[in-house]
Amino acid sequence: MSTRAEPNRDDLLLEVKGLKKHFPIRRGVLRKEVGSVRAVDGVNLFVRKGDTVGLVGESGCGKTTTGRTILRLLDPTEGEIHFRDPNLGWIDLAQMTRAELQPVRPNMQIIFQDPFSSLNPRMTVGRLVGESLLINNIAHGQELQDRVADLLRVVGLRPEYMSRYPHAFSGGQRQRIGIARALALNPELIICDEPVSALDVSIQAQVLNLLEDLQERFDLTYLFIAHDLSVVEHISDRVAVMYVGKLVELAETDDLYYDPKHPYTEALMAAVPKPDPRKRGRPIKLPGEVASPANPPSGCYFHPRCRYAIDRCSAEEPALAELSPDHWVACHRAGELSLRGVTGTDGH
Repeated sequence: MSTRAEPNRDDLLLEVKGLKKHFPIRRGVLRKEVGSVRAVDGVNLFVRKGDTVGLVGESGCGKTTTGRTILRLLDPTEGEIHFRDPNLGWIDLAQMTRAELQPVRPNMQIIFQDPFSSLNPRMTVGRLVGESLLINNIAHGQELQDRVADLLRVVGLRPEYMSRYPHAFSGGQRQRIGIARALALNPELIICDEPVSALDVSIQAQVLNLLEDLQERFDLTYLFIAHDLSVVEHISDRVAVMYVGKLVELAETDDLYYDPKHPYTEALMAAVPKPDPRKRGRPIKLPGEVASPANPPSGCYFHPRCRYAIDRCSAEEPALAELSPDHWVACHRAGELSLRGVTGTDGH
């Protein structure tokens, strides 16, 4: 197994190294810090320009916190967040002050999970979509109205909707408004934080197709956070798997889905619904509960639930290493295991 820690940087837009975000646990009258929740605990991740990288894992594994920390909506506890800004070049967002981040923020945007709570109910659609253009002094007056109208057309909404309020729209339409808002400043990177999980299945397909069309039209790069593995397979070029704040596997979508190298990824793939009964494999029942990020186990965080665990797994934490070209995995036994993918064919 190669332990080369860095991919080729020439085509990268984002590279995250050792990213940590810990939230303090305070108790007592004096609110003394007695521990911390390791929501993100040493994530290494890279995103190539123009790609869509899916970030998957169980609820509470740290996916959303990772995305918000990358955007510096949350300040990192530790680590590096390298971003290729079109004006400033290759910069480390983790080391920048709020004032220094100001000119960088237009190039990094986010689409939130809940399109209702993420839109101010007291603002019209025109104000919601155009607010960032005003704040950054890009457009005013009639030019602003024209820009907002164009953005609404791009996401499949009518320009006359500018005078309406969010409550007048369906969930899918509200998410389109959120997408228009994210596009307003012509960003390089968009963090999609479970953008379709709150929508009906038929609307999910429309929004996913819209995101793909916009990516091709505007040369966008997505970090797509989701827990629906079927959605991630549809839209992603590469997929990263998280478990209790750590990245355990990163690979091209087909490689990860059909030839997983980490036991946790194998368990996730076994849970993907398969319409063809001939391709349904035996379910993998993981023992125990997901480790607490406030008190994780020693060694590999997954070892208490892993059916392949050996003594080394409980004593030594595995590093994320390149097992084969562009296939990264954090498992001591990755090179010797034959794991099952979504086809349901058991390799044992």
